[in-house]
Amino acid sequence: MERVYLETKLDASDDGSIEGFAWKYDQADRIGDVIQKGAFSGTSLPLPMLFGHDQNDPVGTWDVADDAADGLRLKGRLLVNEVTRAREVRALVRSGAVRGISIGFRTKKMTPRSRGGRTITELELLEASLVTIPMHPGAQVTSAKTAVRALTLAASLQRATAQLARRN
Repeated sequence: MERVYLETKLDASDDGSIEGFAWKYDQADRIGDVIQKGAFSGTSLPLPMLFGHDQNDPVGTWDVADDAADGLRLKGRLLVNEVTRAREVRALVRSGAVRGISIGFRTKKMTPRSRGGRTITELELLEASLVTIPMHPGAQVTSAKTAVRALTLAASLQRATAQLARRN
């Protein structure tokens, strides 16, 4: 199985809902691979959500795979009510320590690229993992609902309060 790491922006809600980009089209990853729109068309759902590509560490499922114009978007749920590890991973996502998505797949059709890497036109998507540092710079968790937004707002308020206190 091949693994591709993609830098993403993730967020996990209290109920474990999570979404993000698994792959952005027309952008090469760190080793020069490009996956074209349509390559994910045969994706079977639900797709395992692993932590760090560890097949012994499933933390949830991806239930929606949207082959959008700009890339493959995934939506799923960390199993926070059923799996202790999923609650730990949600905390890591909320803190910003884990913000990437990396896909594990089997290549079916590809052509080599002149500057290295491949252009992949067909693949079998096997899993999508939450990771600290993804291979693709556009792979990121984009939403986990309220928790990350609240933490970001709280940090902004703390910075503003500190700046005001310094002025006085």
